Amino acid sequence: MNVRIEQGWKQALASEWESPYFAQLAQFVHNEYRTRQVFPPGRQIFAAFDATPFDQVKVVILGQDPYHGDGQANGLCFSVNDGIPLPPSLLNIFKEINADTGSPIPASGDLTRWARQGVLLLNATLTVAAHQPGSHQGHGWEQFTDAAIRALSMHREHLVFILWGSYAIKKGAFIDRNRHLVLTSPHPSPLSAHRGFFGNHHFSRANAYLAQHGITPINW
Repeated sequence: MNVRIEQGWKQALASEWESPYFAQLAQFVHNEYRTRQVFPPGRQIFAAFDATPFDQVKVVILGQDPYHGDGQANGLCFSVNDGIPLPPSLLNIFKEINADTGSPIPASGDLTRWARQGVLLLNATLTVAAHQPGSHQGHGWEQFTDAAIRALSMHREHLVFILWGSYAIKKGAFIDRNRHLVLTSPHPSPLSAHRGFFGNHHFSRANAYLAQHGITPINW
């Protein structure tokens, strides 16, 4: 199957492309884009991988679904396009960064600037039907993104995995804690942020770990 994706990721996930589940997933996604409105735009399905090549990943942040509102999703978890109002979870992320590192809250929610520094912003499910959250869950994306996490866990060292909320924590349960730093807390959603997301210091802790291992920290 000819998947257009960054070459390092294409090699790291080579066994996935010819798997029966991926053929079924590709057919499902193709049909969805052909018959209804789906986010993100088709060319941005693998944007997280393209923006952060396999051998340049330093930090992994796990999300669940792309945003399902018009013009929001751009293929990077928690990120929105320029000019789109900041979703509540993203605003809370920026508030924690401000409290943790002193970085000002930005006007733009486009997190491409993080991705280009080595932050893989990976949703568990890479597509969603418009205005129908969770509509593309259970069709194979979760298996594919598990494979991506597993490849990083096995073939890279000294990465920081940031897992917010029970879904992400469960998805990252198999990450090798002896090779990597795994940071967990409640989700930044307004429903749970005050239960331990605020004050988790994940951004300064991630940078301290990277620096400890001779890796350039992230400018959050």
